[in-house]
Amino acid sequence: MNNKQLIVILGAGESGVGAAILAQQQGFDVFVSDAGAIAENYKTQLQERNIEFEEGSHERVLEIIANATVETQCIASLQIEVIKSPGIPEKAPIIQAIRKAGIPIISELEFAARYTDAKLICITGSNGKTTTTMLTYYILQQARLNVGLGGNVGKSFALQVAEENKSTNQQINKSTKYYVLEISSFQLDDMYNFKADIAILLNITPDHLDRYEYNFQNYVNSKMRILQNMTANDTIIFCADDEVLVQEMQKHTTKAKVLSYTTKNDNTKQGFLSPPKGDLGGLITIQNTETLLIDPNSMQLQGIHNYGNSMAAAIAAQTINIKSEVIRESLQTFASVEHRLEKLPFTVRGVEYINDSKATNVNSTWYALESMTDNVIWIAGGTDKGNEYETLFDLVSEKVKALICLGVDNTKLIESFNGRVPVLVETKSMQEAVEKAYELSQKGDTVLLSPACASFDLFKNYVDRGVQFKNEVRNL
Repeated sequence: MNNKQLIVILGAGESGVGAAILAQQQGFDVFVSDAGAIAENYKTQLQERNIEFEEGSHERVLEIIANATVETQCIASLQIEVIKSPGIPEKAPIIQAIRKAGIPIISELEFAARYTDAKLICITGSNGKTTTTMLTYYILQQARLNVGLGGNVGKSFALQVAEENKSTNQQINKSTKYYVLEISSFQLDDMYNFKADIAILLNITPDHLDRYEYNFQNYVNSKMRILQNMTANDTIIFCADDEVLVQEMQKHTTKAKVLSYTTKNDNTKQGFLSPPKGDLGGLITIQNTETLLIDPNSMQLQGIHNYGNSMAAAIAAQTINIKSEVIRESLQTFASVEHRLEKLPFTVRGVEYINDSKATNVNSTWYALESMTDNVIWIAGGTDKGNEYETLFDLVSEKVKALICLGVDNTKLIESFNGRVPVLVETKSMQEAVEKAYELSQKGDTVLLSPACASFDLFKNYVDRGVQFKNEVRNL
């Protein structure tokens, strides 16, 4: 019999519904609660499996909490466990009530990992997570490995584990299984016994500080949780260019094998970039189980930050003994992910348009601007997460001819960049922003949507923001 009889799931999105399906498969009683409306496709999945749920409030969950206090046998035997959506903050009243009742709260990833023996390649960082995750997944696919994609991207990890268990019971697909997981700090906050087989740390720069009491070290500590429980059989890969990571790695003792990479010319690292010589644009070297050399100009992903992301993925692939030829071909054929420095496949009046909607923090936008040439019309703004824009000042002064602020409250952007750009305008919709960019642009310019902010003031999420941008450009 399961020690934890009831699984309560907060949030009925991709991760929540996947967790509900896995929990039911494992014999738990399951109840799903969402304070908002549940999307029809997720509601159908719950109804088809007769999984109880509520939407529009957490009323039933509050009743469960009221009937289960710390003193009762129910809690004492840990027969209730809560799986929460990473989007629900710790300060939410429902979370505070659950904490007060002494009921444990975990993430979908923590729960799902209990029920799989697959190898887990786990990727975190403030920037570049999705690109590196997708690239790593792509390399494993090209190597014809049995691999799933989950976490912040792809299908629910829990749902895939449920499907994997079903296949195993049917004596199907017995090859070694891998999952490549993009993991956010919000997910790591509710992970305790979870263990990565390969952990990749890309960088740590200020982000989501509103969720961490505006204390950067709290956010750093959250990111470093990806290393917990790792053993001598596991591997850590980190970027040696990131000063915060270097300092944190010095503070952390680990039994795992530690590998690193740099975009500098340092052959003591497992990945490094040689400087340009003559017509050669440098050379990326990966040296782990074998040595791989690749001309960065032959790769689809361009920019120094993407060279680092590519090194991280390549080192991970070598760690599981994927051949250099497969890795090289994958690096040469993998294109950028949607909404991350996504160049639209057409120009308008000789002007390029780039969708970087996934740049939800200042550091991501720094990378975007760093990869641009002159004459940029920059669309930025949204929900501020405690941003400080000083690191962008030099790039903006050098490259940006106009800043179009897109948000409900653009005060901080205006205060930061007024006088630093020749033109600064405010807009309140994507249509207005794109039309204003069209008016201000000339042949040879680039219009860059790289918001440096969350999207929730005007859009459902960064995907909605990016899709609206592309649609409005097509309408020009």
